Amino acid sequence: MFADRDRARAFALLGLVMLLWAGNSIVARAVRFDVGPFTLAFIRWAGASLAVAPFAWSALRRDWPAIRAGWRPILLLGLLGIGAFNALLYSGLRYTPATNALLLQAAVPALVMLLDRLFFGVRAGLWPSLGVGASILGVLVIVFEADATAALRLRFGLGDGLILISVVVWALYTVLLRLRPNIAPVSFIAVTFWVGVATMAPLAALEWYSGMTIRWSPELGAAFLYVALLPSLLAYFIYNYATGIVGPARAGQAITMMPLFGALLAAALLGERLHAFHFAGMVLILAGIVVAALAPRHAGR
Repeated sequence: MFADRDRARAFALLGLVMLLWAGNSIVARAVRFDVGPFTLAFIRWAGASLAVAPFAWSALRRDWPAIRAGWRPILLLGLLGIGAFNALLYSGLRYTPATNALLLQAAVPALVMLLDRLFFGVRAGLWPSLGVGASILGVLVIVFEADATAALRLRFGLGDGLILISVVVWALYTVLLRLRPNIAPVSFIAVTFWVGVATMAPLAALEWYSGMTIRWSPELGAAFLYVALLPSLLAYFIYNYATGIVGPARAGQAITMMPLFGALLAAALLGERLHAFHFAGMVLILAGIVVAALAPRHAGR
């Protein structure tokens, strides 16, 4: 009973994470002409690191021996989930619409299942697989507006390629989270954020050296605050916690909620209308997540 309650809470929290991450893609796309992608990523992780430092200090002192012993998986996870993923995502969003980025990120659940099977021998099972299939179908319904011929008009360019690589990187991060050392969540978040800052600093410096300046404005300042605090500090805490509760495959499937939230945010913030195909896709996405949530935790293992 308590385990079921914990899983339900974890899925609800993952919904919040996907809302914040959908907003992250929309914000990054909106400010693409005001700040370089590596500079945006550097400011994001520098701000998040400063925000978490006061809360992490005592835990870091206590966990330091374990951090030193487990520095290799920490470094790998920081490079993948903090450094490489965000650099690729923000770079891709300079060249492709946020809708395309959200569509491509919907491939994460299937990749997580594949990598979990290849690296750790975990079988997804019938019901989780059906859930992933239903959710991805819902994403396709939204993106292609329930029109199969729209797939023929989809153009795959440089930005889409960068987003696709970022999707593979995020799937790796999700699967490899099981390798993280047994340290406090705040310690893990802090040290991986530091890896992100160290990774982005030289790339941001290259942008500045090349003459890519920041066009300061109140809107850009608000964007910096948003990406540093909500989709970074808050969302990563929740995502890592929820992954430990529901497992990598189910946590990865939550990514399919991002196109759903993207459509809702576009309607609320940009005045775009919601159509019947939006609601049909939402039903399929939510149905797939419910199927995966209700499947036995041990299924396929």
